[in-house]
Amino acid sequence: MKFFRILGRNIRDSFKSVFRNFALSLASISCITITLIVVSIAIVLTYNVNNFASNIERDVTIVTFLDVDITSEETDDVEDQINALDYIETYRYESKIKISEDMMASSEVFKNIMKDWDEAESPIQSTFLVKVTDIEKISEVADKIRNIENVNSVKYGEGMVEQLVSVFEVIKNISIGTVIALIVVTAFLISNTIKITIFSRKREIEIMRLVGASNINIKIPFIFEGLFLGIIGSVIPITLTTYGYIALFNKFDGQIFSPFIRLIEPIPFIYYTSGVLILIGIAVGMFGSWRAVKKHLNV
Repeated sequence: MKFFRILGRNIRDSFKSVFRNFALSLASISCITITLIVVSIAIVLTYNVNNFASNIERDVTIVTFLDVDITSEETDDVEDQINALDYIETYRYESKIKISEDMMASSEVFKNIMKDWDEAESPIQSTFLVKVTDIEKISEVADKIRNIENVNSVKYGEGMVEQLVSVFEVIKNISIGTVIALIVVTAFLISNTIKITIFSRKREIEIMRLVGASNINIKIPFIFEGLFLGIIGSVIPITLTTYGYIALFNKFDGQIFSPFIRLIEPIPFIYYTSGVLILIGIAVGMFGSWRAVKKHLNV
C-alpha cells in the first residue's frame, strides 16, 4: 500500500509540475509534437510504399506457355508437376479456347480474324498462370517450370522483376532506417530540451537532497513528467494523422496515380499508427527525462 501511495503522489506531483512549469514544458511538448509529425509522415509513407511493393510482388505472374499440339493428358501431367513444386502460391489454367474468346471479346479486329478458327487450327497456346509465395524465388521456380516436358516457354518479366525486387528492398530499408533515425533524434532533442527544464529547477532538486530524498525518489517525478509530456505532445500528431490520412484517402478514393498505387485502408491502419505515435512519445519523453537527470545533473 505504501508503494502505491508513493507512486500515486509522484504521478500527481509530476502532472502538476507540467502545468506549474508550463512555459518550459511547452518547449518539450513542441519538440515532441513537431518530431512526431515528421515520424508520422515517415510511417505513413513507409507502410504505403511497402504495401505498394507487396502488391506488385503478389501480382507478378509466371506465364507458362504450353506446346500448341499438347493433349489433355499431357496438360494434366504438366499441372501435376507444377503443383508439386515448392513456393507455388496459386496457379490457373487457361485453355487456348478461353484465351481466344477473351481476345475476340476485347477487339473487333481479333474477332474478325479468329472467329472461324477451330481448336486444331488455332496457333494460340494454352497457358498456366503461376504465382509464387516468395518473389525472390520466382527465377528458381521459372527455371524448374521451363524444364517440364511440353512446356514451350516461360515469361515473367525476366530482369525487370529482379530489378524491382532490389529497388523495393532498398526503399524498405531506407524507410525503416529513416523512422528509427527520427525516433533516436527525437529522444536526444527532448533530452536536451528537458535538460533546460531540470536546470531551472536545480534548487528544487537540491532541497530534495537536503531532506534525504534518494536518487530514485528524485528521478521518478521527472520520468513521470516526461511520460506526461510525451502523451500531451502526441495528441496533435495523432489528430493530424487520423483526420489527415482519412481525408487523403477519401479525396483520391484510395488510389494515387490510379490504378497503380493503392493506399492502405484507413481502418485499422490509423489506430495502429496512433498507437505507435503515443508509445514513441511516451518512450522518448521518459528516456529524455531520465537521461537529462542522470547525465547532466549526476543525480
